[in-house]
Amino acid sequence: MQSRIISVGEVSLECMMHGSGDALVLLPNAGCSASYFEHFARRLTLAGFQIVAINMRGVASSTGSLAGVSLHDLAADVAGVIEAFGCAPAHVLGHAFGNRVARCLAADRPDLVRSVILLAAGGLIAPPTPLGSAFRNAGDGKRSGPECAALGARWLSPASDPRVLEPVECWPMMHIAQIATSQNTRFEDWWTAGTVQMLVVQGLDDDAAPPGNGYALRDALGDRVQIVDIHRAGHFMILEQPDAVFEAVVKFIGTVSR
Repeated sequence: MQSRIISVGEVSLECMMHGSGDALVLLPNAGCSASYFEHFARRLTLAGFQIVAINMRGVASSTGSLAGVSLHDLAADVAGVIEAFGCAPAHVLGHAFGNRVARCLAADRPDLVRSVILLAAGGLIAPPTPLGSAFRNAGDGKRSGPECAALGARWLSPASDPRVLEPVECWPMMHIAQIATSQNTRFEDWWTAGTVQMLVVQGLDDDAAPPGNGYALRDALGDRVQIVDIHRAGHFMILEQPDAVFEAVVKFIGTVSR
């Protein structure tokens, strides 16, 4: 994929682009680069989409302060990228923490968002155990692949081989700092994603974002929310069960487009 740095105010965001067609913006998990989307993105370009994957503030070559920042600020960053590429309205896919940014963007800038796709849609029902101290004490350096799971992030189903995480790059301190932006944002500002159609794809073995979150969203919003449950998948279902995720996303976008 082609890499570009997009400036949005004082923030510089590293973005990867590939393909042509309807735009699909990919937002990764907190503290992670978009590297683990690469195989998924290539399949989507072959299906006729223009992919824009964004590294959020503090990750890889993206820069910008996270002090006192809210989800509204991170959503504004993504809005600036969509405007810079002239690809609105775009479908926006957020994985794990990225789904909070996607939903906040849809609420704040409905003119830019065509639909929202949520992978591992947490936020309401908390994990059964909090983030481990090993993750908090991991330091500023980058961790790669199975090293990330070793921090106690509970990212995989027990049925998954830890080697599926090899494409993942994570910065533990940025993970914590980005998640903290939710504390500076009212829950109701982002939870319902404005008025757009939503797809929730969730692993039934997801311990970090329990599937009850998706069901609660559907119960609250009705037909505006579609849910696809994936067996033998956890928080990183995009790497654990890539075929099922790909099929769900393409089918949903086709339905929205019609």
